[in-house]
This record gives sequence, C-alpha cells and structure tokens, in this order.
Amino acid sequence: ADALLLIEIDGHPGVVNEEFDRILKICNSFNGVVRVANSESERDEVWEARRMALSSLARLRPTVILEDATVPRSKVPAMMKAIQEISRKHDITIGTFGHAGDGNLHPTIITDRRDRDEMRRVKMGIDDIFHAALKLDGTLTGEHGIGFLKAGYLEGELGAGTISFMKKLKQGVDSKNILNPHKMNL
Repeated sequence: ADALLLIEIDGHPGVVNEEFDRILKICNSFNGVVRVANSESERDEVWEARRMALSSLARLRPTVILEDATVPRSKVPAMMKAIQEISRKHDITIGTFGHAGDGNLHPTIITDRRDRDEMRRVKMGIDDIFHAALKLDGTLTGEHGIGFLKAGYLEGELGAGTISFMKKLKQGVDSKNILNPHKMNL
C-alpha cells in the first residue's frame, strides 16, 4: 500500500458514530480499505505496531536517518507524493510516518553510512525533502527543532532579512561570540 492511515475517534457515542460514518464515506470514496478495531486489545495492537515503525525500519539497514518536516494538513498528500518521488529520484529508501492531523511527517531514510555514494544521494534527498516542505508552505520542523544540522536550511524558511536580524541581535547581546560560537551560522 502507498499509505496507511490510523484514525482514532473518541467522545460522546452519538458524535463518535456520526464522525465514524463521515470518515468511512471519505475512505470509501478513495477506495480505501477500512479495518475497524473491535476491542480495546485490538486497538492497542494497532497502536503498538505504529510505535514499532521506527525500530522495524531500523532492522532493514545499518543506518537510519530520521527527519522532521511539517506541511499544512491539506498538503500532506502532496508531501507524501513528493517524498515518494524523491526516493525514486535518488534511489534511496524512505519510510515515512508521522501525524497527519497536524501535518508533521517523519521521512525516515534507511541507508548505510559506509556507502559514500549512497550517502551523497541521501544528502540530496534530504535537501529535496526540505525544499518540498517549504514549497508546500510548510516548515523545516514540527517537533525536533532546527538544530545544527538544519541550520543551513533556515534562510530558505525565514528569509535573508530575518537571518540578518538574528545575527545583529546575537552580536548585540554576545559581541565576543562566547555563547554557542559558530552555531546556527550566526
């Protein structure tokens, strides 16, 4: 399957039933296969499988690179398609999981860091993932933060003016550059 969507509904039974009917109609309109957990233990098994997604991917290759990019909910399908295209374009394996409800996706690249050619393709794939997220009005991160490794992409999201302001602000409060020197390209 191209995608698996786990949906959990809770609340007042009448509202839950109405929401379930609406969700079922939507899934059926896209020819989705719907499986309903009929007990708490069955539901728990499904969510446990989701929690095991990363460790399952990690068994495939020696190196796992977990990324974090977020797009508006309405653009999740376009981002998923972009990630699939990036995977094919660079001949890399990407398993994506995340939180469709807030658009936060975790493209997870399964690779081998000892393979220099593959790591070159992985780097290009990561570049393309972040550019795709920004092109879809998204952000470089939804949960994991920017950090040192994503700093080079920050100007693409915030713009040169904001980065310039950040540099001036840092210079104003840390003229000797002793607080996190050489971090975030500031």
